[in-house]
Amino acid sequence: MSLAQLTVHRHDRRNRALITLGGEIDLESAPLVRASLERCLQDGIRTIYVDLTQVTFCDCSGLNEFLRAAQRITVVGGTLRLHHPPTTLARILDLADCGFLLLGLPFGHLPPPLGDTPAAPLPAPRHRSVPLTSVLLGDVR
Repeated sequence: MSLAQLTVHRHDRRNRALITLGGEIDLESAPLVRASLERCLQDGIRTIYVDLTQVTFCDCSGLNEFLRAAQRITVVGGTLRLHHPPTTLARILDLADCGFLLLGLPFGHLPPPLGDTPAAPLPAPRHRSVPLTSVLLGDVR
Protein backbone atom coordinates (compact mmCIF):
# COMPACT_ATOMS: atom_id res chain seq x y z
CA MET A 1 0.00 0.00 0.00
CA SER A 2 1.50 3.32 -1.04
CA LEU A 3 0.79 6.57 0.74
CA ALA A 4 -0.92 9.26 -1.29
CA GLN A 5 1.24 12.26 -2.01
CA LEU A 6 -0.10 15.62 -0.91
CA THR A 7 1.88 18.82 -0.57
CA VAL A 8 0.77 21.71 1.59
CA HIS A 9 2.16 25.25 1.42
CA ARG A 10 0.89 28.04 3.62
CA HIS A 11 1.41 31.75 3.25
CA ASP A 12 0.07 34.08 5.97
CA ARG A 13 -0.66 37.77 5.93
CA ARG A 14 -2.17 39.23 9.10
CA ASN A 15 -5.26 37.13 9.88
CA ARG A 16 -5.46 35.60 6.38
CA ALA A 17 -3.85 32.48 4.97
CA LEU A 18 -3.43 31.06 1.50
CA ILE A 19 -3.04 27.31 1.56
CA THR A 20 -1.90 25.74 -1.69
CA LEU A 21 -2.49 22.02 -1.95
CA GLY A 22 -0.98 19.74 -4.57
CA GLY A 23 -1.49 16.07 -5.35
CA GLU A 24 -4.34 13.83 -4.25
CA ILE A 25 -6.79 14.32 -1.41
CA ASP A 26 -8.32 11.04 -0.32
CA LEU A 27 -8.90 8.96 2.80
CA GLU A 28 -5.15 8.69 3.46
CA SER A 29 -4.24 12.35 2.92
CA ALA A 30 -7.40 14.02 4.30
CA PRO A 31 -5.95 14.09 7.86
CA LEU A 32 -3.16 16.34 6.55
CA VAL A 33 -5.76 18.72 5.14
CA ARG A 34 -7.57 18.71 8.48
CA ALA A 35 -4.36 19.38 10.42
CA SER A 36 -3.41 22.25 8.11
CA LEU A 37 -6.79 23.95 8.45
CA GLU A 38 -6.91 23.36 12.21
CA ARG A 39 -3.47 24.90 12.59
CA CYS A 40 -4.72 28.05 10.88
CA LEU A 41 -7.52 28.34 13.44
CA GLN A 42 -5.09 27.75 16.30
CA ASP A 43 -2.88 30.52 14.91
CA GLY A 44 -5.76 33.03 14.86
CA ILE A 45 -6.33 32.92 11.10
CA ARG A 46 -9.93 33.82 10.28
CA THR A 47 -9.87 34.00 6.48
CA ILE A 48 -8.53 30.97 4.63
CA TYR A 49 -8.19 30.66 0.88
CA VAL A 50 -7.43 27.16 -0.39
CA ASP A 51 -5.88 27.00 -3.86
CA LEU A 52 -6.61 23.61 -5.40
CA THR A 53 -5.06 24.30 -8.81
CA GLN A 54 -2.44 21.58 -8.30
CA VAL A 55 -4.81 19.00 -6.83
CA THR A 56 -5.33 16.14 -9.27
CA PHE A 57 -8.00 14.28 -7.28
CA CYS A 58 -10.26 14.94 -4.31
CA ASP A 59 -12.87 12.53 -3.02
CA CYS A 60 -15.61 12.90 -0.41
CA SER A 61 -13.14 12.55 2.47
CA GLY A 62 -11.49 15.78 1.29
CA LEU A 63 -14.87 17.47 0.93
CA ASN A 64 -15.70 16.35 4.45
CA GLU A 65 -12.58 18.07 5.81
CA PHE A 66 -13.35 21.29 3.92
CA LEU A 67 -16.94 21.32 5.20
CA ARG A 68 -15.82 20.60 8.77
CA ALA A 69 -13.27 23.41 8.64
CA ALA A 70 -15.76 25.83 7.05
CA GLN A 71 -18.21 25.16 9.85
CA ARG A 72 -15.58 25.73 12.57
CA ILE A 73 -14.29 28.89 10.90
CA THR A 74 -17.80 30.29 10.43
CA VAL A 75 -18.52 29.81 14.15
CA VAL A 76 -15.62 32.16 15.00
CA GLY A 77 -16.67 34.71 12.35
CA GLY A 78 -14.27 33.67 9.61
CA THR A 79 -14.51 32.27 6.08
CA LEU A 80 -13.02 29.42 4.10
CA ARG A 81 -13.02 29.61 0.30
CA LEU A 82 -11.90 26.98 -2.19
CA HIS A 83 -10.43 28.13 -5.49
CA HIS A 84 -9.97 26.06 -8.66
CA PRO A 85 -11.37 22.73 -7.43
CA PRO A 86 -10.42 19.68 -9.51
CA THR A 87 -13.12 18.05 -11.64
CA THR A 88 -13.79 15.29 -9.11
CA LEU A 89 -14.43 17.77 -6.30
CA ALA A 90 -16.49 20.06 -8.53
CA ARG A 91 -18.66 17.06 -9.39
CA ILE A 92 -19.11 16.13 -5.72
CA LEU A 93 -19.98 19.74 -4.84
CA ASP A 94 -22.56 19.71 -7.63
CA LEU A 95 -24.09 16.40 -6.57
CA ALA A 96 -24.19 17.36 -2.89
CA ASP A 97 -25.49 20.86 -3.73
CA CYS A 98 -23.07 22.39 -1.25
CA GLY A 99 -20.77 24.44 -3.45
CA PHE A 100 -22.25 27.67 -2.12
CA LEU A 101 -20.70 26.84 1.27
CA LEU A 102 -17.14 26.58 -0.05
CA LEU A 103 -16.90 28.45 -3.33
CA GLY A 104 -18.30 31.81 -2.21
CA LEU A 105 -21.13 31.74 -4.72
CA PRO A 106 -24.65 32.85 -3.83
CA PHE A 107 -27.05 29.99 -3.10
CA GLY A 108 -28.64 28.79 -6.31
CA HIS A 109 -25.85 30.22 -8.49
CA LEU A 110 -23.57 27.21 -8.67
CA PRO A 111 -21.51 26.39 -11.73
CA PRO A 112 -23.37 24.32 -14.34
CA PRO A 113 -23.46 20.55 -13.74
CA LEU A 114 -20.67 18.49 -15.22
CA GLY A 115 -22.92 16.32 -17.38
CA ASP A 116 -22.60 15.20 -20.98
CA THR A 117 -24.74 18.00 -22.35
CA PRO A 118 -23.39 21.53 -22.40
CA ALA A 119 -25.16 23.94 -20.09
CA ALA A 120 -26.09 27.49 -20.94
CA PRO A 121 -23.25 29.89 -20.21
CA LEU A 122 -23.37 31.79 -16.96
CA PRO A 123 -23.45 35.58 -17.12
CA ALA A 124 -20.11 37.26 -16.56
CA PRO A 125 -19.42 38.12 -12.92
CA ARG A 126 -19.75 41.75 -11.90
CA HIS A 127 -16.39 41.80 -10.18
CA ARG A 128 -12.97 41.55 -11.68
CA SER A 129 -10.89 38.44 -11.24
CA VAL A 130 -7.81 38.92 -9.11
CA PRO A 131 -4.98 36.53 -8.26
CA LEU A 132 -5.30 34.83 -4.89
CA THR A 133 -2.04 36.39 -3.77
CA SER A 134 -3.57 39.85 -4.30
CA VAL A 135 -6.56 38.88 -2.19
CA LEU A 136 -4.34 37.46 0.52
CA LEU A 137 -2.03 40.42 0.60
CA GLY A 138 -4.89 42.89 0.75
CA ASP A 139 -4.07 44.55 -2.58
CA VAL A 140 -7.69 44.36 -3.76
CA ARG A 141 -9.60 47.60 -3.62
